[in-house]
Amino acid sequence: MSDLPIRPTGTVHWVGTGLSTGRSGLELLGEAAEVVLWGRTRERADARLAALAPRTPVRTRGLDRDDLAATLRPGDVLVSMLPAGHHPGLLRTAIDAGAHFACTSYTTPEIEELAKEAWARGLVVLTEAGLDPGIDHLMTHLLVARAREVVGDRADRVSLTSYCGGIPAEPNEFRYRFSWAPLGVLTALTAPARYVRDGQVCEVQRPWEDTEELALDGEVFEVYPNRDSVGFIEQYGFPEGWSTDAFVRGTLRPQGWRAAWKSVFDTVAAGDRDRLAALADELAERYPTTDTDRDRVVLTVGLEAEGDGRHWAGRYRLDVTGDDTDTAMARCVSVTAALGIERVLAGALPPGLHRAAADIREAGKWLEGLARSGLTCTLQTTDQERQH
Repeated sequence: MSDLPIRPTGTVHWVGTGLSTGRSGLELLGEAAEVVLWGRTRERADARLAALAPRTPVRTRGLDRDDLAATLRPGDVLVSMLPAGHHPGLLRTAIDAGAHFACTSYTTPEIEELAKEAWARGLVVLTEAGLDPGIDHLMTHLLVARAREVVGDRADRVSLTSYCGGIPAEPNEFRYRFSWAPLGVLTALTAPARYVRDGQVCEVQRPWEDTEELALDGEVFEVYPNRDSVGFIEQYGFPEGWSTDAFVRGTLRPQGWRAAWKSVFDTVAAGDRDRLAALADELAERYPTTDTDRDRVVLTVGLEAEGDGRHWAGRYRLDVTGDDTDTAMARCVSVTAALGIERVLAGALPPGLHRAAADIREAGKWLEGLARSGLTCTLQTTDQERQH
């Protein structure tokens, strides 16, 4: 690594004007930094800023006429809120300029490789700092720490379930409204899922076929696995002496979702990308999120561990409904990102790759910051209930 980490300047370049760019996050950052919002064009950035109307100052730039690479100074923070495919290129730009980097998406092998170079240059790379991934990581690390206090590093049976969904506050007949790229929503269903059930690694090619019901405080949802959950067992620091009986990270939908989406699943299963794209356009017109709609985010993470006569169980829940200030999704994603960026600005994260805080003290600080921003996570355990 270089002799010294590069000291943050206090300037944040937020690239992207999509629906996850929220007023709440920009305002939070604006209290601690100079914020520059970059759009595909300056006009798009101006329009998004006018719609959000944050109370703290934000400048705008356009990638079409302003040179991002030339604008960055050593120690600035470059935030990518663009689709994941753009992250490596923007991280390359940040490294070349001596700037730190942050995004809310999953860490890819390409990002991991670039992060090694960033570490050598004294730069911080922060990933998985949004809602899911992001807040779910914070919850899980804290649950694992509490379980270890009770059952120790040896357990005969450990079960973790983590589900998150952006859903309509008032479910319609389709049980969904599109708040981000419809084709991305449908394409995500084409990816197989790996998870642990009954102590065995399972893989399902069509994740919706493993949909189950989940009751939370008297309300019933439908949940299904997504992506590859198995690798997160190590990321979450499960002790080697824990025997994993179940481990699933997945998506949450309103009750009745699977029945309402049957025709969609038929198109996804057929594998015709042109038909899928056409269906995405059709559904976007039929079920958009409008200015009069309210979205809702529900995130729940539960952990249960038992062994040698000891048992512990705990569950975090976050339940947020959008309002006139922000959609629930924009608030959850942008505020969490802002909290992570604040930690970068404060010099609290050493150079190299970081995901949403694995350190228990850091994770606790992030949850406290979420609560101050109105995102209260409720914790229920076998011995108490409290809020963060």
